[in-house]
Amino acid sequence: MAAVVIHCSCPDADTAARIARALVDERLAACVQALPGVTSTYRWQGGVHVDAEVLLLVKTVRARLDAVMARIAALHPYEVPELLALDVVAGAPDYLAWFEQACADLESAAGPTHPR
Repeated sequence: MAAVVIHCSCPDADTAARIARALVDERLAACVQALPGVTSTYRWQGGVHVDAEVLLLVKTVRARLDAVMARIAALHPYEVPELLALDVVAGAPDYLAWFEQACADLESAAGPTHPR
């Protein structure tokens, strides 16, 4: 299993929640975390901008990466959304076991529970 985490910044909590829910409901991601309070400083269309955003951390598998990125792009209001995929090189064994099961369940009707 090749675990991947995708970073995606969103303009607000409502957008972040809508995208997160769609990805999990549609079994494209095992888990999506929304981190509010992110301040992004970036260059866009000739100027420097500073905006409050919500960062999504989308956990999925490499086999679903293209589908996840396409779905986020379809739901996202930005002209060019941040979509950065990072390979997971290591993790806690219990969490990775849950993640592997969750991702296996992405294609089944019964979803897993969170490992709490």
